[in-house]
Amino acid sequence: MPDATIYDVAIQAKVSIATVSRVINFPHQVSGQTRQRVLMAIDQLGFVPKAEATARARKSTGRIGVLTPFFTQASFVQRLRGVAQTLSSSTYELVIYSADSPAHCRSHLASLPIARRLDGLVVMSLLIDDEIAERLQRYDLPTVLVETTHPAFSSVTIDNEAGGHLAAEFLWSQGYHRLGFIGGDSEIPGYTLHTSALRMAGYRKALEKVDQVLLDHYIGLAPFGLELACQQMHKLLDLPQPPSGIFAASDTQAMGVLKAARSRGLKVPDDLAVIGFDDLEFADYIGLTTISQSLDESGRIAVELLLARLTDPLRAVQHVQLPLKLIQRQTA
Repeated sequence: MPDATIYDVAIQAKVSIATVSRVINFPHQVSGQTRQRVLMAIDQLGFVPKAEATARARKSTGRIGVLTPFFTQASFVQRLRGVAQTLSSSTYELVIYSADSPAHCRSHLASLPIARRLDGLVVMSLLIDDEIAERLQRYDLPTVLVETTHPAFSSVTIDNEAGGHLAAEFLWSQGYHRLGFIGGDSEIPGYTLHTSALRMAGYRKALEKVDQVLLDHYIGLAPFGLELACQQMHKLLDLPQPPSGIFAASDTQAMGVLKAARSRGLKVPDDLAVIGFDDLEFADYIGLTTISQSLDESGRIAVELLLARLTDPLRAVQHVQLPLKLIQRQTA
């Protein structure tokens, strides 16, 4: 039914017109069960909102969307900068959507292909299942993933385990043999990639290669944040024999480690070596040894892949894995 109206959707889903409108425009305000019923009716009827139909007739909306969790975190901001800088030389406007809960995440992914005036979408750090992938394809919304992958879409990733491996190898080679880990993600269960766990796994495996074990009491885990990392580090420093080297799953958490160390008068790196992950702008300023994942570059490449797909819809899917690089500064 190509000419289905919002009234037809409301009747089939057994809801009001206002509810259908909310599902399209403010999906997180509608309960999951009701939202799913409305979306099923939209799919079955082939309903296209008027604004979207107009946009399709024009062939272009002039807008690129970015869907990301925790977009105020420094690593996401830096990656978004790469996106914005690349789009600045194009005719496209950047629109950012934040997903901070499972319901918010799924509602955005369900409604954006239907309702938003977007030519393309960059999805950062969110896992895409087959149901969502099918919806994005059905409504012809070109999509590129950053940090996660799906066979249907081009993607830009890194090897998080390899990052942990690099950190362990470096600390061990520098003579730090009581090695600990500070990490933890602000996770959306089932929707975000658990990067901290992956980095710790690579760290652990690298230590095993030199017949060492990452001891449980040398691991501090808490939701992402500088102060929480600082608290975890204090617990490790209270041990009778505290670690001599720490790999933090992010530069922000590494700052928490440094805060704890310096509050106790420890010399870095003589008493405690610290390595972060990300290579955020402040890392150079504070002399933090860290692992660069080329955040700006990942945003730039994601947009370039998306623009290439918009130019050539039949372009083959591409999966780009960026190399990691250990940047040695003063903390290790």
